Amino acid sequence: MLPDARRIEDAVALLDAGELVAFPTETVYGLGADAANAFAVARIFVAKGRPASHPLIVHFSNFAAARAWAADVPPSAERLAEAFWPGPLTLVLPKAPSVPAAVTGGQDTVALRAPAHPVARALLAAFGRGIAAPSANRYGRISPTRARDVIEELGDRVALVLDGGDCEVGLESTIVACLGGRVTLLRPGSISRSQVEDVVGRVEDPGAGAPRVPGRDRSHYAPGTPLALVEASDLGRVIEAALARGERVAVLARSAAFVESDRVAWRRMPEAPADYGRALYAALRALDAAGAGRILVESVPGGEGWAAVADRLARASAGGDGGPGLSGP
Repeated sequence: MLPDARRIEDAVALLDAGELVAFPTETVYGLGADAANAFAVARIFVAKGRPASHPLIVHFSNFAAARAWAADVPPSAERLAEAFWPGPLTLVLPKAPSVPAAVTGGQDTVALRAPAHPVARALLAAFGRGIAAPSANRYGRISPTRARDVIEELGDRVALVLDGGDCEVGLESTIVACLGGRVTLLRPGSISRSQVEDVVGRVEDPGAGAPRVPGRDRSHYAPGTPLALVEASDLGRVIEAALARGERVAVLARSAAFVESDRVAWRRMPEAPADYGRALYAALRALDAAGAGRILVESVPGGEGWAAVADRLARASAGGDGGPGLSGP
């Protein structure tokens, strides 16, 4: 969906006034504020119920604008930005002295991104400064991939929602740190480890001293309904056991429905990982509203192509009570 010039003007005026504006990126919708305005940034945390120690991603129209927020931009970061910006990649770099602590969660690093969505790019170009923007939802909940998801989640806590249609990627950006001569994958996304390695060589896994970044809580991306992951070979048995106990269940699976019951809400997902990721959050929202006692999700395949989806599902299930019948063969 192309940007509406009048709505972009309205959004810029609101951001200049310290208000919150939700806008689409190719990954998910973001809840934006002027990144240099500490009062406006604080409103993000209040609106989401987000802990102040959690850093935000700052969005820019291009690499030249973003690099002013970094104290050091190593060659690896330059190569990654050249390869993937604008796009679904966030770079974590040493922060410049002027970067507000509220944006970084008090850390000495800052997360930077240049999104590819035309509405986001029009907004960033018109605003001319960095926009701090986590996902436009309540903290820990399912990220929004449609404008109506933002309205449902935040209501009047956001001054304006720019509608850019459904998000093309549907999962949050890949986050890569370029610090101390090392490149570290902090969060998987649609840009894979192999793609990053093709540009910069070796990519490490995060250690104990890795910077905090969005979406790394053990429990995150979660619906209100408890969610459990179930192996494909166990799915039928688990559903039947739940029905025998008189439960109503919702099922997210790549297979067609093989249990016929008015107490089973079944959502079939695409076979390809990119298509699955694009559809995931909207599907979870639909099943969360189905009135079920539990959401059962058929486990996805292993491998790099499924890494981002598997990460989100593991975190979505971490806070729920899977209930009986979910362990063992």
